[in-house]
Amino acid sequence: MYRHCFTLLVCLFLISSCSSHSKPPNPAAETISANQQLDNFLDQQWQQMMQNYPEYASYLGIGDDAMNSRWTDSSLSAINQHHEQFKAALATLHAIDRSQLSDAQKTNYDLMQWQLEMEINAFQFKTYLIPLDQSGGVQTLDDFANFVPLNTLKDYENWLARLRALPNLLEQTRTLMEAGIAAEIMPSSDTMARIPAQLQRHIVEDPVDSLFYTAFKSMPDSISTVQQQALQRQAKRLIGEEIIPEYREFTTFFENEYLPACREHVGVWSLPNGKEYYQHLIGYFTTTEMTPDEIHELGKREVARNRAEMHKIIDEVGFDGDFDEFVTFLRTDPQFYYDTPEELFNAYLATSKRLDPELTKLFGKLPRAPYGLKPIPDNVAPDSTTAYYNPPSADGLRPGYYYVNLYKPETRPKYEIEVLSVHEAVPGHHLQLALQAELGELPMFRRFLGFTVFIEGWGLYSERLGYDMDLYQDPYSKFGQLTYDMWRSVRLVVDTGLHYKGWTRQQAIDYFKANAAKSEQDIINEIDRYISWPGQALAYKIGQLKMLELREKAKAQLGDKFDIRAFHDTMLGSGSVPLNVLEANIDTWIAEQM
Repeated sequence: MYRHCFTLLVCLFLISSCSSHSKPPNPAAETISANQQLDNFLDQQWQQMMQNYPEYASYLGIGDDAMNSRWTDSSLSAINQHHEQFKAALATLHAIDRSQLSDAQKTNYDLMQWQLEMEINAFQFKTYLIPLDQSGGVQTLDDFANFVPLNTLKDYENWLARLRALPNLLEQTRTLMEAGIAAEIMPSSDTMARIPAQLQRHIVEDPVDSLFYTAFKSMPDSISTVQQQALQRQAKRLIGEEIIPEYREFTTFFENEYLPACREHVGVWSLPNGKEYYQHLIGYFTTTEMTPDEIHELGKREVARNRAEMHKIIDEVGFDGDFDEFVTFLRTDPQFYYDTPEELFNAYLATSKRLDPELTKLFGKLPRAPYGLKPIPDNVAPDSTTAYYNPPSADGLRPGYYYVNLYKPETRPKYEIEVLSVHEAVPGHHLQLALQAELGELPMFRRFLGFTVFIEGWGLYSERLGYDMDLYQDPYSKFGQLTYDMWRSVRLVVDTGLHYKGWTRQQAIDYFKANAAKSEQDIINEIDRYISWPGQALAYKIGQLKMLELREKAKAQLGDKFDIRAFHDTMLGSGSVPLNVLEANIDTWIAEQM
């Protein structure tokens, strides 16, 4: 799973937030070509996005001091203002004569238009009134210190300024939540029940024990001892006198007012205009016009296909029992698990080191940026998925990181390590996103943001590439690959089941458990993720199936002329794009080869 560190913003989905008050192109300015007008417009939108969402600028490593010292304005007035900006930006875009653009610029135009239209359409559903979930929100902002620059005295002063503004952000978040109660736009109580424990971690007696103080415990030698002590005193005072009391008050509100008002049902169908909202999300996350029923049936077909492949493995290993008994064996036999987090981490590390030398078989172009391996932070690991990836910063100072969950190692099977690593690291998310960031000819919004169906579709497609990289030699590792493909097939069924067909949380858990060898801990976390993030889980399988289809199409038409390295370079050469654009790119490449 590709995930930015601050899931409060989920900036992967905020490409359309790059709106501004920019003036429409002047038709009289004949010396400015349509291509240049669009370049100017896209640059203005990017700069405005950095202003509107300063956390993302900090995350990319391109924020100035003004950006690095504040949070996004999450007030209702700012949200409404941004909506008006989106509409103004779309009008500005439409004032550019698309017919006069180059082919490359027409693609930029279309992608920006699509995103702006999606964001404008989404506003009617008012889900900004649900500003947090069990994966991220104001309760996880301490983790942001791991991604902002903290190298100089000014960097620490900027972080202190953000801490100083944190109580106001909590108040803005509470205002949104109160408006959500009034409008009956509420999350599910099943997932929100996880949040009180996350909030309680910020309520400590000694400010030094606060997660927000962690950044001050060890500071660079470039900051003098006197300066370090002064920063620490300020941090202790802020945390003790302002932040902890504000979190205490927020927690009381959450437990006494918000949680009791949360929805009984888990699916977005139970929200006002919920089924229409879900259809919007399908379009957004898959870039297709598929219906929930079509996706549900596709999922069941993929589940059946994977199930048949799994039975072949069961026969191969000579297991004496049915499918359910084999899955129980995998979930409970100690041979498939490590005893300690350290052993599990080292196994992930060893696998990651094996992947890089195999890439030249499949790719002509590799990214310059490296990646590293980190454990998911202990304070969020119990509520997190198995792994996720964060890409490199735009300034090149922070590598990409593949995060793995070490919580309860006895629930994290050895046979999933290979398949998970090719998805999150290489040739999956790191290779694709790092290459995308290095496509210097593309505008910034295409280099650093993207389309979920491409990004996650590529991650799942990469799992199949493990066979080309000589992985899955052990039958249990091959079963692990099938389990992960089954996992994404199950998603199509349970996501549509939950959010369109009225399934309960337990129905979704039971269906998942009946078809995949994931541990119960993982399954529950996954189902709760689908509940909180409707539609996103559909992108993986739908993207992967299109990519596999295009590969088979290219092989069939090109025969001996088919070059897997050139095919992959073409797939990744335009960055993240909708599926129709990807297909057009591959069709053009096939024609050129022929």
